[in-house]
Amino acid sequence: MFSGVLIEKDEQGYHAKVKQLDDSVLMQGDVTLKVEYSTLNYKDALAITGKSPVVRQFPMIPGIDLVGTVEQSDSPQFKVGDQVLLNGFGVGEVHCGGLAQKARLQSNWLIPLPKAFSPSQAMAIGTAGYTAMLCVIALQKNGVSPDKGEILVTGANGGVGSFAIHILSKLGYTVVASTGRLEESPYLHKLGAAEVIDRQTLSEPGRPLAKERWAGVIDSAGSHTLANACASTQYGGVVAACGLAQGMDFPASVAPFILRGVTLVGIDSVMRPIEDRIEAWQQLGDIIDPTVFADVAVEVSLGDVVSTAQALMDGQIRGRVIVNVNK
Repeated sequence: MFSGVLIEKDEQGYHAKVKQLDDSVLMQGDVTLKVEYSTLNYKDALAITGKSPVVRQFPMIPGIDLVGTVEQSDSPQFKVGDQVLLNGFGVGEVHCGGLAQKARLQSNWLIPLPKAFSPSQAMAIGTAGYTAMLCVIALQKNGVSPDKGEILVTGANGGVGSFAIHILSKLGYTVVASTGRLEESPYLHKLGAAEVIDRQTLSEPGRPLAKERWAGVIDSAGSHTLANACASTQYGGVVAACGLAQGMDFPASVAPFILRGVTLVGIDSVMRPIEDRIEAWQQLGDIIDPTVFADVAVEVSLGDVVSTAQALMDGQIRGRVIVNVNK
């Protein structure tokens, strides 16, 4: 038996709680892990609270991130005792995920735990930091260098936003952070933001084209925020879109793309090829300052997950939530 968060749906409705589970709840896979840490992401909070139909199979152990030690392996890629890392691949949505003390997974979803990070540090980064790195790589590969101008980061107090600010500033970019919690400005400046602006300047309906400002954008909001970010991006600038915290809609025009040559790059972290994941994690190992973890992440126990998920949905959580599944 092992402990885990289980989401169930029955005639009484949709509910999530920590339960004692046995191996019968686990799904097919060629590697079995003793999970050490998981995380609580926005997608996990949506799943646990039932605010969005993230989970497509019940019962389900949520948790799109995990790090653990191989206990059993039928794969030549990994042996007993290896420490491995997982982000995405539908885990926590259609395959039981990381918010439990045990997981059974497909080996082709896993990468070795990077030597630069401890298990808890890797989960402090998690899908959020890995996604932020993919966004930065997209800006770089599309020619956005630090000398080109300011980079806008929306949803700045969230996990993606926090790591995007830190990564960009370490690489020499000038970062402008957009947030709905201006009281957190000291935190954002400490991460490396040169300026903090109120998200309301971007979150309302705007014009098809606005004054050119941003050389690049990392957006986790979607909706009007993404539309306005595109409208105010410089000629030849690049916008990396990776989230939908404001909404899935995109109420924009083609004007920024056909009149200013703006590039909109979609960033998917869930089904990303393994080679892209390894590249991103290698760069994270080279760039991340370990002192950032104390500012960006908070650790909770498995028993705190359900209440913390609601707090995250209510906008009360800053940065990242690490889950010690053995506490």
